[in-house]
Amino acid sequence: MAEVLGKANLFPTCCYSQEKSLEGGACLIPKKISGFCLKKNNFSSLKVKSLASRSDFNGKRVVFLEKENMNKRRFSQVPIKAQMRTGVISRGQKWWEKGLQPNMKEVTSAQELVDSLLNAGDKLVVVDFFSPGCGGCKALHPKICQFAEMNPDVQFLQVNYEEHKSMCYSLNVHVLPFFRFYRGAQGRVCSFSCTNATIKKFKDALAKHTPDRCSLGPTKGLDEKELLALSANKDLLFHYTPKPVQPTPATLHEETLVAKQVPSHSNTELQLSVQTTSLKQRDSEEKTLVGAGR
Repeated sequence: MAEVLGKANLFPTCCYSQEKSLEGGACLIPKKISGFCLKKNNFSSLKVKSLASRSDFNGKRVVFLEKENMNKRRFSQVPIKAQMRTGVISRGQKWWEKGLQPNMKEVTSAQELVDSLLNAGDKLVVVDFFSPGCGGCKALHPKICQFAEMNPDVQFLQVNYEEHKSMCYSLNVHVLPFFRFYRGAQGRVCSFSCTNATIKKFKDALAKHTPDRCSLGPTKGLDEKELLALSANKDLLFHYTPKPVQPTPATLHEETLVAKQVPSHSNTELQLSVQTTSLKQRDSEEKTLVGAGR
Protein backbone atom coordinates (compact mmCIF):
# COMPACT_ATOMS: atom_id res chain seq x y z
CA MET A 1 0.00 0.00 0.00
CA ALA A 2 2.80 2.35 0.86
CA GLU A 3 4.33 1.78 -2.56
CA VAL A 4 1.03 2.63 -4.24
CA LEU A 5 0.60 5.76 -2.15
CA GLY A 6 4.14 6.67 -2.88
CA LYS A 7 3.45 6.48 -6.61
CA ALA A 8 0.44 8.72 -6.07
CA ASN A 9 2.78 11.26 -4.34
CA LEU A 10 0.86 11.05 -1.08
CA PHE A 11 3.61 9.48 1.02
CA PRO A 12 7.17 8.49 0.29
CA THR A 13 7.67 4.83 -0.43
CA CYS A 14 9.31 2.40 1.96
CA CYS A 15 9.69 -1.31 2.36
CA TYR A 16 8.09 -3.48 5.02
CA SER A 17 10.98 -5.88 4.99
CA GLN A 18 13.80 -5.53 7.41
CA GLU A 19 16.26 -2.75 6.57
CA LYS A 20 19.90 -2.62 7.51
CA SER A 21 20.86 0.39 9.50
CA LEU A 22 23.80 2.43 8.55
CA GLU A 23 25.45 1.73 11.89
CA GLY A 24 26.37 -1.87 12.68
CA GLY A 25 24.05 -3.48 10.15
CA ALA A 26 21.22 -4.06 12.67
CA CYS A 27 17.79 -4.85 11.30
CA LEU A 28 15.24 -2.17 11.96
CA ILE A 29 11.47 -2.17 11.30
CA PRO A 30 10.11 1.16 10.13
CA LYS A 31 7.38 2.81 12.08
CA LYS A 32 3.71 2.36 11.02
CA ILE A 33 1.03 4.89 11.60
CA SER A 34 -2.56 3.81 10.81
CA GLY A 35 -1.42 1.38 8.12
CA PHE A 36 1.07 3.70 6.38
CA CYS A 37 4.78 3.10 6.30
CA LEU A 38 6.77 6.27 6.85
CA LYS A 39 10.46 6.96 6.73
CA LYS A 40 12.00 8.70 9.66
CA ASN A 41 12.30 12.49 9.71
CA ASN A 42 10.24 12.98 6.50
CA PHE A 43 7.21 14.44 8.29
CA SER A 44 6.80 15.92 11.65
CA SER A 45 4.75 14.05 14.21
CA LEU A 46 1.98 16.64 14.07
CA LYS A 47 1.70 16.39 10.32
CA VAL A 48 1.66 12.61 10.50
CA LYS A 49 -1.06 12.58 13.12
CA SER A 50 -3.20 15.04 11.19
CA LEU A 51 -2.83 13.06 7.98
CA ALA A 52 -3.54 9.80 9.74
CA SER A 53 -6.65 11.22 11.41
CA ARG A 54 -8.00 12.59 8.13
CA SER A 55 -7.36 9.43 6.11
CA ASP A 56 -10.21 6.96 5.59
CA PHE A 57 -8.12 4.03 4.39
CA ASN A 58 -7.54 2.54 7.86
CA GLY A 59 -5.14 -0.05 6.54
CA LYS A 60 -7.39 -1.17 3.66
CA ARG A 61 -5.97 -2.18 0.31
CA VAL A 62 -6.00 0.66 -2.19
CA VAL A 63 -5.41 0.19 -5.92
CA PHE A 64 -4.95 3.14 -8.22
CA LEU A 65 -5.76 2.47 -11.90
CA GLU A 66 -5.78 4.94 -14.69
CA LYS A 67 -9.24 5.43 -16.17
CA GLU A 68 -7.99 4.95 -19.70
CA ASN A 69 -6.37 1.61 -18.95
CA MET A 70 -9.46 0.41 -17.11
CA ASN A 71 -11.68 1.31 -20.07
CA LYS A 72 -9.35 -0.55 -22.44
CA ARG A 73 -9.48 -3.63 -20.21
CA ARG A 74 -13.28 -3.57 -20.09
CA PHE A 75 -13.52 -3.00 -23.84
CA SER A 76 -11.24 -5.97 -24.58
CA GLN A 77 -13.45 -8.27 -22.51
CA VAL A 78 -16.60 -7.54 -24.61
CA PRO A 79 -17.12 -9.93 -27.58
CA ILE A 80 -16.75 -8.44 -31.05
CA LYS A 81 -20.30 -9.37 -32.10
CA ALA A 82 -21.74 -7.60 -29.07
CA GLN A 83 -19.63 -4.53 -29.86
CA MET A 84 -21.00 -4.54 -33.43
CA ARG A 85 -24.59 -4.85 -32.19
CA THR A 86 -24.21 -1.98 -29.74
CA GLY A 87 -22.52 0.21 -32.32
CA VAL A 88 -19.15 0.40 -30.56
CA ILE A 89 -17.57 -1.06 -33.70
CA SER A 90 -19.11 0.08 -36.98
CA ARG A 91 -20.43 -2.85 -39.03
CA GLY A 92 -19.12 -3.02 -42.56
CA GLN A 93 -21.67 -2.54 -45.34
CA LYS A 94 -22.67 -5.80 -47.05
CA TRP A 95 -22.21 -6.19 -50.78
CA TRP A 96 -25.95 -6.31 -51.57
CA GLU A 97 -26.42 -3.07 -49.63
CA LYS A 98 -23.92 -1.11 -51.72
CA GLY A 99 -25.05 1.07 -54.60
CA LEU A 100 -28.78 0.73 -53.85
CA GLN A 101 -31.07 3.15 -55.68
CA PRO A 102 -34.34 4.70 -54.44
CA ASN A 103 -36.34 2.26 -56.58
CA MET A 104 -34.65 -0.81 -55.01
CA LYS A 105 -36.09 -2.45 -51.89
CA GLU A 106 -35.37 -5.67 -49.98
CA VAL A 107 -38.41 -7.85 -49.27
CA THR A 108 -38.80 -9.03 -45.67
CA SER A 109 -41.84 -11.36 -45.91
CA ALA A 110 -44.22 -13.10 -48.32
CA GLN A 111 -46.97 -10.63 -47.48
CA GLU A 112 -44.73 -7.71 -48.39
CA LEU A 113 -43.87 -9.35 -51.72
CA VAL A 114 -47.55 -9.87 -52.60
CA ASP A 115 -48.52 -6.34 -51.52
CA SER A 116 -45.63 -4.74 -53.41
CA LEU A 117 -46.67 -6.47 -56.64
CA LEU A 118 -50.35 -5.58 -56.24
CA ASN A 119 -49.61 -1.93 -55.38
CA ALA A 120 -47.27 -1.45 -58.36
CA GLY A 121 -50.16 -0.81 -60.75
CA ASP A 122 -49.01 -0.80 -64.37
CA LYS A 123 -45.35 -0.31 -63.39
CA LEU A 124 -42.81 -2.99 -64.31
CA VAL A 125 -41.54 -4.89 -61.24
CA VAL A 126 -38.31 -6.93 -61.27
CA VAL A 127 -37.93 -9.49 -58.46
CA ASP A 128 -34.25 -10.31 -57.85
CA PHE A 129 -33.58 -13.57 -55.98
CA PHE A 130 -30.01 -13.60 -54.59
CA SER A 131 -27.87 -15.26 -51.93
CA PRO A 132 -25.08 -13.65 -49.86
CA GLY A 133 -22.79 -16.60 -50.61
CA CYS A 134 -23.45 -16.63 -54.38
CA GLY A 135 -20.45 -15.39 -56.34
CA GLY A 136 -22.53 -14.79 -59.48
CA CYS A 137 -25.04 -12.69 -57.52
CA LYS A 138 -22.23 -10.59 -56.04
CA ALA A 139 -20.61 -10.00 -59.42
CA LEU A 140 -23.94 -9.09 -61.06
CA HIS A 141 -25.15 -6.73 -58.31
CA PRO A 142 -23.31 -3.56 -59.52
CA LYS A 143 -24.85 -3.91 -63.00
CA ILE A 144 -28.34 -4.41 -61.56
CA CYS A 145 -27.85 -1.18 -59.60
CA GLN A 146 -26.83 0.57 -62.84
CA PHE A 147 -29.99 -0.68 -64.58
CA ALA A 148 -32.07 0.54 -61.64
CA GLU A 149 -30.44 3.98 -61.90
CA MET A 150 -31.08 4.12 -65.66
CA ASN A 151 -34.73 3.02 -65.24
CA PRO A 152 -36.18 4.93 -62.28
CA ASP A 153 -39.75 3.97 -63.24
CA VAL A 154 -39.01 0.25 -62.73
CA GLN A 155 -39.39 -1.20 -59.24
CA PHE A 156 -36.66 -3.64 -58.13
CA LEU A 157 -37.45 -6.06 -55.28
CA GLN A 158 -34.63 -8.05 -53.66
CA VAL A 159 -35.34 -11.42 -52.02
CA ASN A 160 -32.58 -12.89 -49.83
CA TYR A 161 -32.60 -16.63 -50.52
CA GLU A 162 -30.83 -17.50 -47.25
CA GLU A 163 -33.39 -15.66 -45.13
CA HIS A 164 -36.46 -16.76 -47.14
CA LYS A 165 -35.67 -20.30 -48.27
CA SER A 166 -39.15 -21.58 -47.51
CA MET A 167 -40.79 -18.84 -49.55
CA CYS A 168 -38.42 -19.45 -52.47
CA TYR A 169 -39.26 -23.16 -52.41
CA SER A 170 -42.97 -22.34 -52.61
CA LEU A 171 -42.27 -20.08 -55.61
CA ASN A 172 -40.17 -22.80 -57.32
CA VAL A 173 -36.94 -20.78 -57.24
CA HIS A 174 -33.97 -23.12 -57.09
CA VAL A 175 -31.34 -21.41 -59.32
CA LEU A 176 -29.44 -18.22 -58.47
CA PRO A 177 -29.24 -15.47 -59.54
CA PHE A 178 -32.87 -15.59 -60.69
CA PHE A 179 -35.19 -12.84 -61.95
CA ARG A 180 -38.94 -12.55 -62.48
CA PHE A 181 -40.67 -9.68 -64.28
CA TYR A 182 -44.25 -8.67 -63.41
CA ARG A 183 -46.44 -6.03 -64.98
CA GLY A 184 -50.05 -4.95 -64.57
CA ALA A 185 -52.90 -7.28 -65.50
CA GLN A 186 -50.51 -9.69 -67.25
CA GLY A 187 -48.85 -10.71 -64.01
CA ARG A 188 -45.60 -12.52 -64.63
CA VAL A 189 -44.34 -11.70 -68.10
CA CYS A 190 -41.00 -13.56 -67.99
CA SER A 191 -38.56 -15.33 -65.67
CA PHE A 192 -34.96 -16.40 -66.24
CA SER A 193 -31.53 -16.86 -64.67
CA CYS A 194 -28.53 -14.90 -65.93
CA THR A 195 -24.97 -13.97 -65.04
CA ASN A 196 -22.47 -11.40 -66.30
CA ALA A 197 -21.86 -13.58 -69.35
CA THR A 198 -25.57 -13.70 -70.21
CA ILE A 199 -26.55 -10.18 -69.10
CA LYS A 200 -28.11 -9.62 -72.54
CA LYS A 201 -31.19 -11.52 -71.29
CA PHE A 202 -31.77 -8.86 -68.67
CA LYS A 203 -31.25 -5.99 -71.13
CA ASP A 204 -33.67 -7.49 -73.65
CA ALA A 205 -36.34 -8.10 -70.99
CA LEU A 206 -36.10 -4.48 -69.81
CA ALA A 207 -36.31 -3.16 -73.36
CA LYS A 208 -39.32 -5.36 -74.15
CA HIS A 209 -41.47 -4.71 -71.07
CA THR A 210 -40.49 -1.14 -70.10
CA PRO A 211 -42.33 0.87 -72.83
CA ASP A 212 -45.39 2.83 -71.73
CA ARG A 213 -48.69 1.05 -72.12
CA CYS A 214 -52.03 0.71 -70.37
CA SER A 215 -53.27 -2.60 -68.99
CA LEU A 216 -56.95 -3.47 -69.38
CA GLY A 217 -57.63 -4.83 -65.92
CA PRO A 218 -56.56 -4.90 -62.27
CA THR A 219 -53.01 -5.72 -61.30
CA LYS A 220 -52.54 -9.49 -61.12
CA GLY A 221 -49.25 -9.99 -59.25
CA LEU A 222 -48.47 -13.60 -58.36
CA ASP A 223 -50.31 -16.47 -60.02
CA GLU A 224 -53.15 -18.27 -58.27
CA LYS A 225 -51.02 -21.40 -57.85
CA GLU A 226 -48.20 -19.41 -56.26
CA LEU A 227 -50.57 -17.71 -53.82
CA LEU A 228 -52.09 -21.05 -52.82
CA ALA A 229 -48.58 -22.52 -52.35
CA LEU A 230 -47.58 -19.61 -50.10
CA SER A 231 -50.73 -19.91 -47.99
CA ALA A 232 -50.23 -23.68 -47.65
CA ASN A 233 -46.68 -23.17 -46.34
CA LYS A 234 -46.80 -23.40 -42.54
CA ASP A 235 -43.50 -21.54 -42.15
CA LEU A 236 -44.98 -18.38 -43.66
CA LEU A 237 -47.48 -16.11 -41.95
CA PHE A 238 -49.50 -15.65 -45.12
CA HIS A 239 -53.23 -16.22 -45.57
CA TYR A 240 -55.05 -16.27 -48.88
CA THR A 241 -58.66 -17.04 -49.75
CA PRO A 242 -59.20 -18.24 -53.34
CA LYS A 243 -61.37 -16.03 -55.49
CA PRO A 244 -64.68 -17.49 -56.75
CA VAL A 245 -64.45 -18.67 -60.34
CA GLN A 246 -66.45 -16.37 -62.60
CA PRO A 247 -67.87 -17.93 -65.80
CA THR A 248 -66.54 -16.51 -69.03
CA PRO A 249 -68.79 -15.68 -72.02
CA ALA A 250 -67.55 -18.79 -73.82
CA THR A 251 -68.56 -21.08 -70.97
CA LEU A 252 -71.96 -19.38 -70.72
CA HIS A 253 -72.58 -19.99 -74.47
CA GLU A 254 -71.64 -23.66 -74.10
CA GLU A 255 -74.04 -24.08 -71.17
CA THR A 256 -76.95 -22.59 -73.15
CA LEU A 257 -76.27 -24.92 -76.07
CA VAL A 258 -76.24 -27.95 -73.79
CA ALA A 259 -79.48 -26.86 -72.17
CA LYS A 260 -81.18 -26.59 -75.56
CA GLN A 261 -79.95 -29.99 -76.74
CA VAL A 262 -80.83 -31.91 -73.58
CA PRO A 263 -84.46 -31.36 -72.40
CA SER A 264 -85.03 -30.96 -68.74
CA HIS A 265 -86.91 -33.45 -66.54
CA SER A 266 -89.97 -31.21 -66.26
CA ASN A 267 -90.33 -30.92 -70.04
CA THR A 268 -90.27 -34.69 -70.49
CA GLU A 269 -92.96 -35.11 -67.87
CA LEU A 270 -95.17 -32.56 -69.63
CA GLN A 271 -94.73 -34.34 -72.95
CA LEU A 272 -95.65 -37.71 -71.41
CA SER A 273 -98.75 -36.27 -69.76
CA VAL A 274 -99.90 -34.72 -73.08
CA GLN A 275 -99.41 -37.99 -74.91
CA THR A 276 -101.42 -39.98 -72.33
CA THR A 277 -104.33 -37.51 -72.42
CA SER A 278 -104.47 -37.66 -76.22
CA LEU A 279 -104.54 -41.48 -76.17
CA LYS A 280 -107.38 -41.49 -73.64
CA GLN A 281 -109.44 -39.12 -75.81
CA ARG A 282 -108.95 -41.33 -78.84
CA ASP A 283 -110.14 -44.43 -76.94
CA SER A 284 -113.26 -42.70 -75.72
CA GLU A 285 -114.14 -41.49 -79.23
CA GLU A 286 -113.73 -44.97 -80.67
CA LYS A 287 -115.99 -46.43 -77.98
CA THR A 288 -118.76 -43.91 -78.74
CA LEU A 289 -118.59 -44.64 -82.46
CA VAL A 290 -118.82 -48.40 -81.88
CA GLY A 291 -121.87 -47.94 -79.65
CA ALA A 292 -123.65 -45.80 -82.23
CA GLY A 293 -123.10 -48.40 -85.02
CA ARG A 294 -124.67 -51.10 -82.95
